[in-house]
Amino acid sequence: MRRVLVSVMVLLFLAHLALAQELTVAAAADLNYALKELAAQYQKKTGTAVTLSFGSSGNLFSQIQNGAPYDLFFSADEDYPKRLAAAGLVEGGLPRTYAVGHLVLWVRNGVSVGRSHQVVDILLQPSIKRIAIANPQTAPYGRAAMSALEHLGLKDKLASKLVFGENVSQAAQFAQSGNAQAGLIPLSLALAPSMKDAGSYWELPADSYPELRQGVVIISASKHKKAAQAFLDYVTSAEGSAVLRQYGFRVPDGR
Repeated sequence: MRRVLVSVMVLLFLAHLALAQELTVAAAADLNYALKELAAQYQKKTGTAVTLSFGSSGNLFSQIQNGAPYDLFFSADEDYPKRLAAAGLVEGGLPRTYAVGHLVLWVRNGVSVGRSHQVVDILLQPSIKRIAIANPQTAPYGRAAMSALEHLGLKDKLASKLVFGENVSQAAQFAQSGNAQAGLIPLSLALAPSMKDAGSYWELPADSYPELRQGVVIISASKHKKAAQAFLDYVTSAEGSAVLRQYGFRVPDGR
């Protein structure tokens, strides 16, 4: 009898494993902390494992174009998902806007920023010798940073001080490590515990760069479309939106 019970328990366990699905998600680097928290909560609630691959939206876009086996793509803009949709590589047409991001100037502790709290004045301080941003060729936040510098009349003045990270996470690491004294990075990274305690940040004027509406799509080649939709619904639910707001994102539709 005992052997029968053990056998039944093993079969039930194996059946559970068979039903459990693992999602593979491509995500913009500004989601490094927020999406990790959401994925962990979702796995705890549902048993579905979510494997996250972070990078610049442009590089992830190229990977998906070349057949990378992702189920979902969370971009830092809406343009890359729309281009995938135009190429017939996503499920259901246009991307879903899951969040709106914000760009901030982050300065590590110990760097003198003077008495002014104006972004322009801080960026022009002699103590700011290097300013880290994401590569504008592949990262929406990098393009937003360049747009902001141009809008503020600083693009030419600060051109020689710019250092480029492959994505926003690397740009933030440059600033945090001291390889740069400041960084133009997402608010979502500035609010992460390791960054929050290591420096201070100032939000850039909202009209100095294009609105960072961030879109998500389910990849048409995914073998787990229902599971991908379920995770997307969780991220955009009231519970998921609360986590996004915790990291400084604005969520659409008043969620």
